[in-house]
Amino acid sequence: MSERWTPHATVATIVEHEGRFLMVEEISLGLQVINQPAGHIEEGETIVAAARRETLEETGWLVEPEGLVGLYTYTAPANQVTYHRYCLFAKALNAVDGAVLDDGIIGPHWLTIDELRVSTQLRSPMVLTCIEDYLAGKRYPLDVIVEHP
Repeated sequence: MSERWTPHATVATIVEHEGRFLMVEEISLGLQVINQPAGHIEEGETIVAAARRETLEETGWLVEPEGLVGLYTYTAPANQVTYHRYCLFAKALNAVDGAVLDDGIIGPHWLTIDELRVSTQLRSPMVLTCIEDYLAGKRYPLDVIVEHP
């Protein structure tokens, strides 16, 4: 009997303010990489709540999700894990003074699309794909996500 395939359910949040995107510099598999605020959805947590939590834990910013950009899948060559990413876009509310960031997080950065397009440090191809889709106008209301209790 083969092992059951278990993709990882994750969220990522696009936060744009004055032409810059809130990004996270972090360590992944020993490398410094750039990613959206992103992470795993916890048991019993809604997708929107996960996006708020992950953004705060990784950047120190409170945000309010406004819609969905899309659903993305990616199998990481380094570990062969398949990630299912719900990419939301959100409005920045405010930075939290003294916020303690997750382990492995170097810190938040506000980067332009041009800086992201030339970066060689993106954690995965999904990082730029999600932002390009957002900039192309791929935006859906949050009510397309239906979560039964």
